Amino acid sequence: MVKLYDGGVYLVNGREIVTDPAALPGKCGRNVTKEEAEQGTIAYGILKAHNESGDMQNLRMRFDSLTSHDITYVGIIQTARASGMKKFPMPYVLTNCHNSLCAVGGTINEDDHMFALSAAHKYGGIYVPTNMAVIHSYNREMMSGCGRMILGSDSHTRYGALGTLAVGEGGGELAKQLVGRTYDVARPGVVAIYLTGKPRDGVGPQDVALSIIGAVYAKGYVKNKVMEFVGPGVANLPIEYRNGIDVMTTETTCWSSIWETDQNTKDYLTIHGRPEAFKPLKPAEVAYYDGCVYVDLSTVECTIALPMHPSYTYAISELKANAADILHECQEKANAQITGAKLDLMSKIRGGEIWVDQGLVAGCSGGTFDNVCAVADILRGHSCGNGEFKMSVYPGSMPAYIQLMKNGALTDIASAGAIIRECFCGPCFGAGDVPGNDALSIRHTTRNFPNREGSKPASGQLSGVMLMDARSIAATARNHGVLTAATEIDYTMPAPHTEAFDGGVYQKRCYFGFGKADPNAELRFGPNITEWPKIPALPENLLMELACVIHDPVTTTDELIPSGETSSYRSNPLKLATFALSRRDPQYVGRANAIAALESARKDGTLDVETAALIEGCGGTLENTGIGSVIFANKPGDGSAREQAASCQRVLGGCANICYEYATKRYRSNCINWGMLPFHIDADVKFDFEPGDRIFVPNVSAAVRSGSRCIPAMVIRRSAAKVPLLLRLPELTADERQILLDGCLMNYYAANHAKENV
Repeated sequence: MVKLYDGGVYLVNGREIVTDPAALPGKCGRNVTKEEAEQGTIAYGILKAHNESGDMQNLRMRFDSLTSHDITYVGIIQTARASGMKKFPMPYVLTNCHNSLCAVGGTINEDDHMFALSAAHKYGGIYVPTNMAVIHSYNREMMSGCGRMILGSDSHTRYGALGTLAVGEGGGELAKQLVGRTYDVARPGVVAIYLTGKPRDGVGPQDVALSIIGAVYAKGYVKNKVMEFVGPGVANLPIEYRNGIDVMTTETTCWSSIWETDQNTKDYLTIHGRPEAFKPLKPAEVAYYDGCVYVDLSTVECTIALPMHPSYTYAISELKANAADILHECQEKANAQITGAKLDLMSKIRGGEIWVDQGLVAGCSGGTFDNVCAVADILRGHSCGNGEFKMSVYPGSMPAYIQLMKNGALTDIASAGAIIRECFCGPCFGAGDVPGNDALSIRHTTRNFPNREGSKPASGQLSGVMLMDARSIAATARNHGVLTAATEIDYTMPAPHTEAFDGGVYQKRCYFGFGKADPNAELRFGPNITEWPKIPALPENLLMELACVIHDPVTTTDELIPSGETSSYRSNPLKLATFALSRRDPQYVGRANAIAALESARKDGTLDVETAALIEGCGGTLENTGIGSVIFANKPGDGSAREQAASCQRVLGGCANICYEYATKRYRSNCINWGMLPFHIDADVKFDFEPGDRIFVPNVSAAVRSGSRCIPAMVIRRSAAKVPLLLRLPELTADERQILLDGCLMNYYAANHAKENV
C-alpha cells in the first residue's frame, strides 16, 4: 500500500505521524511551532551546514565534492576554464562509464577520456578509467558520507541511503562550484517517505521504487522537494536495497533524497574502508514535513513500468490478468507521441502469456551487488533457453565484480546462458544491448523514455522497454522469456550474501589527484574537442520564431537531445547540436539554422526586406532587435541533467523556451545558464501557434533587468494576423537575471573577471 497524505504532517520521535498540531503537546509534553519543527528534518540540518547565505529561506550552498561522467565533463571543464578556473577547489570525480563502448566517431570517445585524465593532472581531479565503475557506484563506495552533499552532472546523483544529500544538475551548476561560486536555490520543501513493514521474498527495490513513482509522479507530489526516508521499515532493508530505491527517486522529479542512518549504514561504510564517514542521522523529536508518502513494504507487489515512462506502473499480476486491455492502451498512448514507426505490443501476447525478447540488469540501479546475487540465486541450475529471449548483466563496479566472481554469482548467471558485461551504463541510455525492431525489453535500469533504448523511429526502428526488478527479470529468464514475477516461482530467498569490498583495484587504476594540481600539465585535446562558440548577450528586443511546437503532456531531455551514440559528439557543441530533437521533430535543426541565418543577415545588414519591415512595424530597429529560435512544449525537461538539452538549442541560435510548466528545476536551470529565457504562459492560455509563427518581445532586456515577472509580447502568425501573448518569468534570482542579460554563464563570469582584473 502506498498512501499520500493530503497536507503536511508532523513526525514525533521519528515514528508517529501526527496530522493535527493541536495533538503535539500531548505527544511530546510541550508546544512546538511549525517553524521549529521544519528545522527538525534531516534535510534541514544538512542544508544548514552547507549554506553560506545566513538565510535558510534562500540558500547559497557549497558542496563537499562533485562528480561527472564522460557525456558531460568536457563541456563542464571547458566552461569552467572559460570562466577563470585555475584548479578544482574540491574533489571532482571524472568517471568514464557512458560512452566507453561506442564505436561512433572513431577516436573521439577515448580522446575525451584522455582529456579528462590530463585535466585531473592539471586541475587536481579524481579519474576513474573506463569500465572501472559506473558513476554512482563509485561515489557510493568512495565519496558518500553521512551529512555530506555531492553535486553531480547526472540526474541520478542520489546517495541518500548513505546519509548523503546528493543533487543532479546541469553542468553550469558544477562550473559555478569550480570557480568558487555557490549553488543558489530557495530552500526546498521536504516530504516524508514513511516506511513500515518488510518486503516479501521476491519483491526487490525496483518494485518499491516503481510503486512510489507511480503514486506521486502525475500529482507532482514531491516535485523539486527532498524525499526523506524514515520510519521503522528502514531498518528492515539492507543498504544495497535502500540504494536501489534511492537512485530511482529521480524519476519522481524530486530535488534530492536523504535517509535516516543506522547500524546497516555504519556497517556498509566500514566494509568500504570509511568508518569515519558514518554518523547517526534521524529526525528531531518533532519534525514537520510538507507531505507524507506512507509505504507498507509488506504489501508491495512485483511491479512493472510500461513504455514510455517509469510512472506508467502496474502490478505484474494485474498486467498479466488484463494483458490485452492494458497493452493496447499502452500501445495507443505510445504511438500517439511517436512519429515514423509504430509500437506493436499486442503481438507479445501469445498463448495467453506475455513474451519478452530481452532482459537486462545494469547500471546504478540494477547492477548492485545484492541485485546480481539475487539474479544468481534465481537462475542457479536453470537455463535462459535457446529461443529469442536473451539476457545480460552489468555489475556496477569492479570491486563488486571481483566479489561476485569470488562468491560464484557470475558463474551461476553465465552457466544459465546469460551474458556478463562490463561495468557500463550503456543499456540505460541506448549505448549497449539495443533491442531489435519490434522487440520488447525488460530492464532493471532507471528509465524507459521513448527511444532511450537506442531505436530510431525516423528510420522505421522502434522497440519498447519495461522496467522491472532484477528478481522478476531473472524469473522471466528462467521461464525463457514469459513475463514472470519473482513471487510466482518456486524460490526461497537465501540468507543475505556477505558483501566484501576490496578497493585495491581502484588504487591500482584510478588517478587520485585532488590537492595535487599541476598548472604546468598540458591538456590533451583530441581533434573533436572544440571550444564553446561565442554566445551573444540579450538584445533590447527579441523577434523569436517558433522552430518546434510540441503538445505532448511531457517532453523529456532525451527527446530534446537524444542519448546513445549521439552523445559521442558531446565534446563538439556544434556537431552534437545537429542531433537536437532529431527523434522527435527531425525538421527542427533545419528550421533553427534558417532562423540563425536571419540573425547573421541582420548583423551583416543583409536582412530580407519582409523581416526588416516586420521588426520596424513592431517598434524595433535592426540595431536593437535580435532574432532567435524558440521551442514550445507543454512540460519540457523531464529526465537527464545533461545541459546539452539546453546548450544544443542555444548554439543553434535558440533564445528561449515557452511552456506551461518546466518538468524539473534542473532543466530550467540549464536554460538559464545557457542564456535561454525560461518563459511560462498561464494554464488557461491556448497555444495554437505553429512553426514559422513569430513572437515579438519588446524591451525584454529592460524587463529582465528590472525583475519584471510579466512581459507582454505579440505573436505574428504566418498569415500576418497578430495575437497578444503574455509571457511570464517567475522566480529569477539577481544572478540568474544577470546571466540571461550577459547571454550565458560563461559570459557572466568573463565579465565579472574582467571587472576584477581592471
